[in-house]
Amino acid sequence: MATAEVRVSPGEQAAARQLERIPEPTIVVIFGASGDLTKKKLLPALFHLEQAGLLPEQFAVVGVARRPLQEEFPRDMRAGILQYGGVEAGHARLDDFISRIRYHAMNFDDPGGFGRLKDLLASIERELGGQGNRLYYLATAPEHFADIIHHLGEQGMARPERGKVRVIIEKPFGHDLASARLLNDDVNSVFDESQIFRIDHYLGKETVQNILVFRFANGIFEPVWNRNFIDHVQITAAEDIGIEGRGPFYEKAGAMRDVVQNHMMELLSFVAMEPPVSFEADAMRSEKVKVWRSIPPIHPMDAMRGQYGPGQVNGFPVKGYREEDRVDPQSGTETFAALKLGIENWRWAGVPFYLRAGKRLSKRVTEIRIQFKQPPQLLFNTSSGSCKDLQPNLITMRIQPDEGISLRFGAKVPSPNMEVCPVVMDFNYANAFGKSSANGYERLLLDAMLGDATLFAHRDGVEATWSLLTPILDSWAAARPKDFPNYASGAWGPKSADALLERDGRAWSQS
Repeated sequence: MATAEVRVSPGEQAAARQLERIPEPTIVVIFGASGDLTKKKLLPALFHLEQAGLLPEQFAVVGVARRPLQEEFPRDMRAGILQYGGVEAGHARLDDFISRIRYHAMNFDDPGGFGRLKDLLASIERELGGQGNRLYYLATAPEHFADIIHHLGEQGMARPERGKVRVIIEKPFGHDLASARLLNDDVNSVFDESQIFRIDHYLGKETVQNILVFRFANGIFEPVWNRNFIDHVQITAAEDIGIEGRGPFYEKAGAMRDVVQNHMMELLSFVAMEPPVSFEADAMRSEKVKVWRSIPPIHPMDAMRGQYGPGQVNGFPVKGYREEDRVDPQSGTETFAALKLGIENWRWAGVPFYLRAGKRLSKRVTEIRIQFKQPPQLLFNTSSGSCKDLQPNLITMRIQPDEGISLRFGAKVPSPNMEVCPVVMDFNYANAFGKSSANGYERLLLDAMLGDATLFAHRDGVEATWSLLTPILDSWAAARPKDFPNYASGAWGPKSADALLERDGRAWSQS
């Protein structure tokens, strides 16, 4: 019996590819490829996608930087994949993957260099039989963004006649509201907004994406996720390391620009947003922007800053920020920032949100703590036994390290007396699903190649968060701190940050 030939249309092929989340043939072009980000994060992440079978067969990487590294670059990337990607040296796919890596040396303000890059990409596409799809990744210092964008447009490399072109832009996206708007205008003059992917690597973390799953995929939590049941929320992004040789960068940035405006505001939006109508870019972005626009201006008394001095971390003496390499000995740059803010909408009115981020703190931890209100009448012991104070229920979401979620609640102690003590139910990602060598960039790079902007920032969101924080930064710039350094390395920050909660009868977590 003859078998009918099954023909699959190009549209059906594209639909199948999208279902499998395998991008179309693509060249990834990384500007600033000689930096640590490429070696430690981007290339290991791309190889993890290769291991998972999620890269197209026609795929290449082109590193672009100023230094002449044509011979060294592929070897350095191999070393980075092995060292930082958890990959065995003899992996069957590694040699083939490395063979797809090229390098192009040029200055970012050189029109001729962009012309030669255009020719190189065209040559690679001919070799691969590709379709003209490009993903540009701007992993450079922010001062190079505008030049790169301008020259890509000038050379006709932003909107070619065929294929899809997208651009990923690393943070910081501006240093205040005015500069963010100017950069947005510059980028939008060359690229359509649908081509632009403003990246925040925190959104690639499984634990961050799991905030939405925890809230919206479990019927027991969302009904109590509001002002009627929640007392307050704390979000902490603490690091025990210093600035790690990044003096010039940190002198320009500080903790508010480096962490709060991006990472912490994104975490805040995931905790506070309303359920989107779908897990798609426009729906997600709309709900996030609603949260940020519901935050009233932050009072100067509700914004605290600090700078670390000498101290001890993990039992070892460390120097203060002003003694770090290439840092002004009289620097007024904050290495710690803390905020108290509110969200004036139906869900969150009256619930304070406390945010803190800093360097050289007691330990490395990023977490979200949702503390619930006490029951209106305490029926059980509060003055005797081993648990004198009945503690409120608490949900802790650990973003890093030891990723997981814990729930604290009261339970009766086995005894003839009615004594209640807190106990903790704990979920740990590694125990449940096994350890992973993924670094979070895998999801974001794959989404960008697929054109899925759900986990990326939109210009509206960038400008909304800068509009909240720029007045604070302006007030800090106008009044040089007189007490810096105001916390010792290894502490949990300055005393002024403790006052943010103490005046409300609360305290920071010391986990």
